[in-house]
Amino acid sequence: MNRLNKLFAEKRNNILSIYYTAGYPEVGATLKIAQALEKAGADFLEIGFPYSDPLADGPVIQHSSQIAIENGMTLKLLFQQLADLRQQINIPVLLMGYVNPMLQYGVANFCRDAAAVGVDGIIVPDLPLDEYEDLYKEEFVKNGLTNIFLVTPQTAEKRIRKIDELSNGFIYLLSSSSTTGKNLDESDEISKYYERIKAMELKNPLIIGFGISDKRSFDRANKYVNGAIMGTAFVKTIGNKEDYLSHIPEFIGKIKS
Repeated sequence: MNRLNKLFAEKRNNILSIYYTAGYPEVGATLKIAQALEKAGADFLEIGFPYSDPLADGPVIQHSSQIAIENGMTLKLLFQQLADLRQQINIPVLLMGYVNPMLQYGVANFCRDAAAVGVDGIIVPDLPLDEYEDLYKEEFVKNGLTNIFLVTPQTAEKRIRKIDELSNGFIYLLSSSSTTGKNLDESDEISKYYERIKAMELKNPLIIGFGISDKRSFDRANKYVNGAIMGTAFVKTIGNKEDYLSHIPEFIGKIKS
């Protein structure tokens, strides 16, 4: 049982995940932010590896990726920074990014190096399901890495059940088909979408992302699923602040109060 599975075995509700971009707001921030988030009470982390064309991300995370790249962040540097991850961090840690940098690095190399530093799983929104199954699943499994798939309101039931079959961590349930940073849609249509997924009784835990920006949206999401992911709101909190680490306890405290 890896750290992610252990978390879901021990805690079934109100799970809080935080996303942030490696190398932002400064290149050496990666582990410092992780430590502060764990101490403040985050349940697991998603560390984004920056990419020049992050199509699924809104302007805030796009900006953080651009600054991180300008700061000199690369996958090679990120793995160097994470070398001491498991001497400092106990909660599950996932890497999140796009398939192009992973392919350039080499999928086998990427999986090997992620496992070596203690990463628990990978989220690659633009990695096709069939390609993962046919070309890369063996590398993920061999290195003990959970691959997290995304589901949108438009995803067909057949595909959702296929994702559930291939998954062994959680299913990343998008609140909408828009980019990150949009407010959580509270329409009846979206509520029906949540209820539809819940009624499928999938074997994997469900975590909602995109549009979770405050305690209200976090609590609302948790009526339907096991937890929620906050990215844009957190990246805003730490951006352009010299004392960005000092703002983290208050941010997490407001969500989990």
